[in-house]
Amino acid sequence: MLFLSTFTNKIDKKGRVSVPSQYRNVLRTEQFNGIVAYSSFINECVEACGMSRVEKLSETIDQLDPYSEERDAFATTILGGSFQLPLDADGRIILPAEMIEVAKLQDRALFIGKGATFEIWEPENFKEYFSKAKEVAKSERAKLKFNREI
Repeated sequence: MLFLSTFTNKIDKKGRVSVPSQYRNVLRTEQFNGIVAYSSFINECVEACGMSRVEKLSETIDQLDPYSEERDAFATTILGGSFQLPLDADGRIILPAEMIEVAKLQDRALFIGKGATFEIWEPENFKEYFSKAKEVAKSERAKLKFNREI
């Protein structure tokens, strides 16, 4: 299950945006017909994925000391800060006002696939981020090595 590529879609006045059809095809294998979205820890964007990914995150959180500050912080920010956003008949979700504010979205949303997750960005902000990410990837490319068995 991989989310790939980049798409830009319009957001209507009600906060509805169409999830790219390629992403919906990936999500069809999920029991929940929609996405789970939460604020990114790293960037001014929304991270999203299917329910199975969130279940794996929850299992990872559960492996931490149940009374630790770290476990509580991860559970609060990831699980407590998540929104289950069902897909409507047209493949759209309604973005909550909090998510629109986090990503500084206006009339368009850029979807960028990142493998097991995808992100939702304000398109102009993503352009700036992409330039920086490309420079990091270029300078650190030696770290990305294929296993010879592939």
